[in-house]
Amino acid sequence: MNGENQIQKAYESILGHDFEGAIEWFEKAIAEEPNNAVYHHKLSITFARSNKLTKAVEHAARANELDPANEAFLFHLQVLNARELVEQASRQLTIQSDHAERAIFLLKEAIALDPLAIEAYLMLGEAFAMRKDYARAYQTVMEAVRLEPHHELAKQHATIYKIKMNTELGPRHR
Repeated sequence: MNGENQIQKAYESILGHDFEGAIEWFEKAIAEEPNNAVYHHKLSITFARSNKLTKAVEHAARANELDPANEAFLFHLQVLNARELVEQASRQLTIQSDHAERAIFLLKEAIALDPLAIEAYLMLGEAFAMRKDYARAYQTVMEAVRLEPHHELAKQHATIYKIKMNTELGPRHR
């Protein structure tokens, strides 16, 4: 017996916007074929879309473990790991601003894993701004603008950091 029927049911659930049902069907497929990397990958994607990041990472890691040569599985795992780091950094910045150094480290790691993680660039810019390092804050959000030129929040932050940077430098450095 194989899990293809369950996979088909999972897709039907997704088309019906029943993501919890899809998760159940993917899990049934995995029960049929526990070493099928593709099934773990598909379940991981569904968990990620349902904001169940821990489970998404677990199944992405399993898919990567089962098929380490699959670049798509590795990329997906890296993106999920980056999301986890961004969430950790967000908690650090929420606790209090003196955790900015730890958040900066986490966000740089997230960007290394997923260079397209716009949220990581924005948060990193915010962390630099908390340290009043407006030049680095500006550079960081400008990288986000370079990656996504129509990202309004990134452009707004760039404007704010540029103004603050120029204010900090004083009139003779402008």
